Amino acid sequence: MLKFMVSCMLLIPLMNTWWAVQCSLFLLSFLFMLYSFHEFDWFMLSSCLIIDSLSYVLILLSFWIISLVVSSSQKILETNNYFSMFLVVNITLLLALVLTFSSSDYLLFYISFESSLIPTLILILGWGYQPERLQAGVYMLFYTLFASLPLLVSLFMLYEMSGSLTIGVVDCTEGDGFTMFIWYFGTVFAFIVKLPMFLVHLWLPKAHVEAPVAGSMILAGVLLKLGGYGLIRVLPIFGEMNKMMCWLWVSISLVGGVVVSLMCLRQIDMKSLIAYSSVAHMGLVLCGLMVFGWWGMNGAVVVMVGHGLCSSGLFCLSNMVYERMGSRSLLISKGLMNFMPSMALWWFLLSVGNMAGPPTLNLLGEISLIMSVVSWSKLSVLMIALLCFFSASYTLYMYSLSQHGKYYSAVFSCCSGKVREYLVLMLHWLPLNVLILKSSTCMMLL
Repeated sequence: MLKFMVSCMLLIPLMNTWWAVQCSLFLLSFLFMLYSFHEFDWFMLSSCLIIDSLSYVLILLSFWIISLVVSSSQKILETNNYFSMFLVVNITLLLALVLTFSSSDYLLFYISFESSLIPTLILILGWGYQPERLQAGVYMLFYTLFASLPLLVSLFMLYEMSGSLTIGVVDCTEGDGFTMFIWYFGTVFAFIVKLPMFLVHLWLPKAHVEAPVAGSMILAGVLLKLGGYGLIRVLPIFGEMNKMMCWLWVSISLVGGVVVSLMCLRQIDMKSLIAYSSVAHMGLVLCGLMVFGWWGMNGAVVVMVGHGLCSSGLFCLSNMVYERMGSRSLLISKGLMNFMPSMALWWFLLSVGNMAGPPTLNLLGEISLIMSVVSWSKLSVLMIALLCFFSASYTLYMYSLSQHGKYYSAVFSCCSGKVREYLVLMLHWLPLNVLILKSSTCMMLL
């Protein structure tokens, strides 16, 4: 009894620190939500930090996802697994994301863009599950660094040519065709890997599978959006070259999206399936961005926000199953409706969002993206139809295999869910479905 009382007394200050950080993050999210900038184009925070409508939406998403990450990582506090360092890493990552999305200078944007990699790597290596997390961390590090070094060189060339690196002021019209192609490719490739596009996506499933729930939620919720945001910022510089080359990116994205969707249908790991579905969704986003029309750009932003909420919620659900069953395999974690009947509702609601069902933001964004890509090329209808069909197929496969069927005979009992978990899932699902009522905020960004 004395031991129990002493341990409780030691845990009180720890819990106070955790809850203080968690409540502060939610409070900052709500305050930033009230401080909306949709009535004017941009707002200058300092000489090198500017917030426009696009930055505002993505910074708000970053605040929201990091708040939910702390709420869903309660087990780190319960097991006292370096929880103070965990909070420091998450807050550092949030700071890097806010700086990235509000930078008005390309060099500051590059530094913040790359610095977000370090806290993510620490999350995967420090709080990951399997020894393979070292390989996953190295994969992620080398993929992104290899792609981003040409971006740094191209920024130096841009400064030498135009004398400025301010976003919206820089323009490049000099150079022959081959030089412009190399320059364009080196600049765009860093963001395409971060998005990620098919063929350079192998780091993402590895990172997701080995990362803790916090790493997976942040990767899916915010870090993949860095690639889309970067493309929106740099593509106006290379307008003519992008018109000539967009067929390549659209073709790879559509064909790759169908191939990845077929790969989803043979996955047996929940996190791996959700990670590959992110690659398929981001392929359609890349198509809309490269076509660079009004519908495509706005649809891409809406899908990025909707996918961030939906995919983060699905990773949170898979972690809840993992904490109870000790496995993420769909062959073991099946028939969960028998053990967690109330959780089955949340699986269904977030699965509807993943297949772009009404009334989610994903549906609104995908309609805009489909209109943009089909108006660019009628031939793309076939691949888009297959992409939408397989999107529903692998989502239903995941839901039906995990919730229905005969449960694993070694499992005898299972806790259905806690109030904290229901709250985290509700805070994922509610903005995903309610924001469509105020879609003008997202659709008039650009």
